[in-house]
Amino acid sequence: MKKKRLAWIETIQRESRINIVFQCSIISEVFMRRTLINGGLALILALSLHAGEPDSIRLIREAGTSGDFPGFAYMVVLDHTKVQVMDTGLSHVNQTLLYKVLTPAGASELKVMTFGYDPQSAYVDIRSARVIHADGKTTDLDVSLIRDYPAPARAIYWGAREKMLTVGRLLPGEGLEIKYYRKGFTYALLHQEDPGDHDARYIPPMKGHFYDIVPFYASHPIQRKCYEVTLPGKKRLQFEFYNGNARHFSRVEGENVHYLWEVKDIRPIKREPGQVSMSDVAPKLLLSTSPDWKAKSLWFHGVNEDFGSFETNDEITKKVNEIVAGISDPWEKISRLTHWVAEEIRYSGISMGDGEGFTLHPGSMTFLDRCGVCKDKAGMLVTMLRAAGFTSYPAMTMAGSRIDRIPADQFNHSVTVVKMDGKYHLLDPTWVPGVRELWSSAEQQQEYLMGIPEGADLMSTPISPPEKHYLHYAIDSRIDEKGGLIATVKITAEGQSDSRLRRYLGSGFIHESSAFKKMMLGRQDPRIRITGIEHTDTGDLSSPMEVTFRLHVPEALIRGKRYSFLSPLSSRLPLSDAMVFNRLRTQVKKRDFPFRTRCSQRVRVTETIRLPGRMQMVFKPQFQVVSGSGADFKGKISSQGNRVTIFKEIRLKKRIYQPEDWPGVRDSVLEFKKPEGAKLIFRNGGAR
Repeated sequence: MKKKRLAWIETIQRESRINIVFQCSIISEVFMRRTLINGGLALILALSLHAGEPDSIRLIREAGTSGDFPGFAYMVVLDHTKVQVMDTGLSHVNQTLLYKVLTPAGASELKVMTFGYDPQSAYVDIRSARVIHADGKTTDLDVSLIRDYPAPARAIYWGAREKMLTVGRLLPGEGLEIKYYRKGFTYALLHQEDPGDHDARYIPPMKGHFYDIVPFYASHPIQRKCYEVTLPGKKRLQFEFYNGNARHFSRVEGENVHYLWEVKDIRPIKREPGQVSMSDVAPKLLLSTSPDWKAKSLWFHGVNEDFGSFETNDEITKKVNEIVAGISDPWEKISRLTHWVAEEIRYSGISMGDGEGFTLHPGSMTFLDRCGVCKDKAGMLVTMLRAAGFTSYPAMTMAGSRIDRIPADQFNHSVTVVKMDGKYHLLDPTWVPGVRELWSSAEQQQEYLMGIPEGADLMSTPISPPEKHYLHYAIDSRIDEKGGLIATVKITAEGQSDSRLRRYLGSGFIHESSAFKKMMLGRQDPRIRITGIEHTDTGDLSSPMEVTFRLHVPEALIRGKRYSFLSPLSSRLPLSDAMVFNRLRTQVKKRDFPFRTRCSQRVRVTETIRLPGRMQMVFKPQFQVVSGSGADFKGKISSQGNRVTIFKEIRLKKRIYQPEDWPGVRDSVLEFKKPEGAKLIFRNGGAR
């Protein structure tokens, strides 16, 4: 009996070409565990059935189902990128994407696929696409039907395009495989083209160098992500894998060096409210052949100067002289020129020819068009500052996320530096319209790179003290004989708090302005009636913003036989959206990732309430002093005679915080908001 059984197994093994390791395992299983023979035979038959099938079909079959990935509509089974870098720095990229539909919603999301590119600097070609059905059969999609069209745009119109692949109806359990090729780059600041070379437009401006930024995270599961790059052996590649680990290796292949990074079972990271950019905390790979940031700085300086981006003309010089006429203080000159560019050069990126989106336009062009994006505004300010006799250069930064030490092009914003007293000072004409600052403190704790003659390393903008961004409330209230509260609320602000008030009070159409202001108050308490509003000119940046509200709240004092109850205005402050912490989710008790607010800030509130007749306060919220690394708070409620005084102050010390800062920030915000919903309780008729 044993001999017959083994002979039959050997026949199956030959037909299915099973590896000798599996043969030994199966033979052992037969002798050691006869009760599992039927299960072993089923496994052998399954292996025989799928022997020789393409990898993509097998990967889709083995990837799992919606039950293995609850809450997700689809998954990426494979994301495999292969990059071949040439001596010029031009990179040829071939990428395979293999999706699996998990739910009907995933089928809907994958029915149309789009690929964006800038035709002036990048090229995309979808080589093949096919649907892999649940039974293992495949249907090739006709890539000749792919549509190429202008990409939707808002504020920046540089001719970006998209290619659309219509997939059609998919079913849960099916797969979608797309293979495409691309070359070029996505970001640089100056274009240099050799008209005799068809591929010249795709060579990064820092010729001969290669860089890439590879995210190893997504909003959906990825079963396997692999990135390979091959470079000429003479190129020295720097790389670092951040916020995680990857299997990686490098090996010499003739005159080239081949690198590989691979991560399996990538699951989406759950975002925390108010956290920093996902690229700051999620796994990513940075690569660059540029030796250091100083080399990038020197290159940035050289290409701009060679291009003549900051050459002035008679019209620009005339306007500069007009703006600074009669001013002797150099900082006042710088301020006026910065705000002229901020207010007069409208933010609108229009196409100006080949290389749009990565050409730093001459100041004369921007001055004529009176519009541009951040780099055009920065270049315009450099041009005007130089025309006024200052030493000025452009700089690059990254708004919204961190720049790391590997010198890849991690930039999305351009600013200006001016040299005064032997030091370089930052200016940002893009972010300071309607702001009294010359450099927006909403950009503190942000890395930047200057393009200066001597070269510079990567630097970080300093923390701006909260006292420079104060928001002060002075409330004078009294309770009338009918229990109504009559109050005058005076608000003063500076820095980023000042800019928030200006935008709130100066925004919207003229006929909507009054309704908007009432809404800002009514949202705190629908009973509030505005009897008067006064504020300084929102367009006058010569002094801090001041706003005065005159309010009436009917029946604010709730009278009982023995006790009366009152909700003070300091617990429902008008224009509270100007407080940077107002939307922090204090129900979050613990954080794993850094978080941020708009800016550092100090908010101070003082309220005086005059009561009618003889009343004694018998209950008040008790404030606790908080002193933390990220924030602190202090407050006090006191009474004397028929007068109640409330004081509270919170200081948010940074813009970007670490998880260990959260307890102090959270406790400070909770203490500041403690009177919300709480009432002061008074005994009628005084003490007994």
